[in-house]
Amino acid sequence: MPNMKEIKRTWYILDAEGKSLGRVAAQAAAILRGKHKPTFAPHADCGDHVIIINCAKAVLTGKKLENKYFYWHTGWIGGLKKIQYKELMEKNPEKAMTIAVNGMLPNNTIGRSALTRLRVYKDANHKNAAQKPVAYEF
Repeated sequence: MPNMKEIKRTWYILDAEGKSLGRVAAQAAAILRGKHKPTFAPHADCGDHVIIINCAKAVLTGKKLENKYFYWHTGWIGGLKKIQYKELMEKNPEKAMTIAVNGMLPNNTIGRSALTRLRVYKDANHKNAAQKPVAYEF
């Protein structure tokens, strides 16, 4: 059983350039949960930190750029909003990647705390060089 005092959190960097958005998000979600560790337990938060770079260069396959929409509700009557993924990837690709990773994490306190360890950047420049992140190979 993993103990919170014994968990070592390492920093991994994922490069999304030329890779599918969903595949990068699935790999990031697995690292955030700690599924790559031999001491994984589903009830414990034993995941690592993840930095995703080059989100603007991630690929959506098929006709997803035109046919896929992100929907959200404002909370007001008639407040259902939507944005096409083509527009979302042009304006805010970091949000598109964060939405994809969030959808692959559990909807409980472990998933919410795991999402706080995710850093997403549009290009190759990131602010976490001091943490000495290790490049994660797929």
